[in-house]
Amino acid sequence: MRATRTMRDAMGRPAAKFVLTLLVAAIGGFAMWWLSMPLPWLLGAMFATGVCAILSAPISVPSQTRPPMTAMIGAMIGTSFHVGMFEHWAEWAIPLAGLVAFIAVSGTASYFYFRWVAGFDHATAYFSGMPGGVVEMVILGSERGGDERMIALVHSARIFLVVSCIPFILAMISGDSVAAGTGRYVPLSVLDGGDIVWFLVTVVVGAAVGVALRFPARYLTGPLAISAALHYFAVTDFVLPTGLTAFAQVVLGASIGSRFATAAPRVVLKILGLSVGSIAILLTITLVFALSISHWSGVPLKALILAYSPGGIAEMSLVAVALHVEVPFVVLHHIARVLIVIAGATITFKMLKIS
Repeated sequence: MRATRTMRDAMGRPAAKFVLTLLVAAIGGFAMWWLSMPLPWLLGAMFATGVCAILSAPISVPSQTRPPMTAMIGAMIGTSFHVGMFEHWAEWAIPLAGLVAFIAVSGTASYFYFRWVAGFDHATAYFSGMPGGVVEMVILGSERGGDERMIALVHSARIFLVVSCIPFILAMISGDSVAAGTGRYVPLSVLDGGDIVWFLVTVVVGAAVGVALRFPARYLTGPLAISAALHYFAVTDFVLPTGLTAFAQVVLGASIGSRFATAAPRVVLKILGLSVGSIAILLTITLVFALSISHWSGVPLKALILAYSPGGIAEMSLVAVALHVEVPFVVLHHIARVLIVIAGATITFKMLKIS
């Protein structure tokens, strides 16, 4: 009897922590929505769960919950693709070429910051400073002797701080506001049976394709690619209800905030403090490159800021949708950034070694 009760408690605790985390995240999202803040459901959930995690509250998001929510967001982003979106694709050559230089400059600056200011060892500083995907940098860094937990915390802080800052920076520079959602309100009633089938096909097939072809951010980019193709070729015109995408953003935001629950509050606050300096450097470099390349290529400044910002693909794409920026342009640059970093990280690792 006692063994059964113990097993039930062990199974119930993670579920209870997840429910509590979603409740906290939803309250945070609602508060920011009520205040008409930028990307309310994502940022509100992220802030609320992040603060609770730092305060050692029982915050937890099971790893298996993030992929389906990310796939849902990928499907939603793909709905913004349509014929005519690639009319100016030739103009993207200069920004894509500039991306290589941006990665080299920002990665080098971040490396020296974490090496000299933070005092990290070579491997930890290098893979903490590379603006690639969190999972990829943690794996590559740990394989080469870096501090796996520190690299994970630094990249989590990077995404947390960049996503927090970018909507406000764009609002100050362009005057555009990312307020109370990602576009017009879409009621649940818009979905009919056919739309539901196409949506499920997009999510399931897209996730399978992303995994099979080893896409970067596979659970996002796989469904995004399938959804984009279906909408671009007018196979379907389904859109996702606002409530559904808001829920996906709440879970995504909670998963980002809850990453800080695995470390002691003192360590998290130290990493956040160090990351403020690194993010200030990265965003300054982002603005310099965006201004320069906008001048030479004619691409709108806010599109370049989003394309070069070292945040997550999903988060930056959501901002692009909200600001009605060319989503394919932003998505392409972030996928290219992750691929370039992954491909070049191991090659340049030994070249930058400084004792």
